Amino acid sequence: MDEMIYIAMTGAKQTEYAQAINSNNLANISTTGFRADLHSFSSVPIEGPGVDTRVNAVVDSYGTDMSQGPVVNTGRDLDIAIRGDGFIAVQTPDGGEAYTRAGNMTLEPGGLLSTANGHLVIGSGGPLSVSPNNKLEIGRDGTISVQPLGRVAI
Repeated sequence: MDEMIYIAMTGAKQTEYAQAINSNNLANISTTGFRADLHSFSSVPIEGPGVDTRVNAVVDSYGTDMSQGPVVNTGRDLDIAIRGDGFIAVQTPDGGEAYTRAGNMTLEPGGLLSTANGHLVIGSGGPLSVSPNNKLEIGRDGTISVQPLGRVAI
């Protein structure tokens, strides 16, 4: 009898785990750049003494949905959409490196490029910065160009 309760409990635990994944996917459906986690149930035989027909239900995570989401034209020069499997490297608050697909960028007062969440965008040499009086452009291939703004002397 104890084994039946254990098997039922493990099935309930795996169902709860699957619901947590689904809840996270639904909660972030309108989050810029979010990619859903993919999962499925499978049966795993229980080895040991007892009936050979005993199985556990197990949730297997098999990746992330990287399909292209809808692209919304915001009219902002610093908003980008990533095509394909790319990511933007950002600096975490503790100085580490993380990755995002959210392309809504801003320029901080000191000229540092950051995400809307305040994470600094980093390149091969550290956080990207733009000096004042320059215009930042992000190309279709992901290259970043800085152009000096023209001045007119009277």
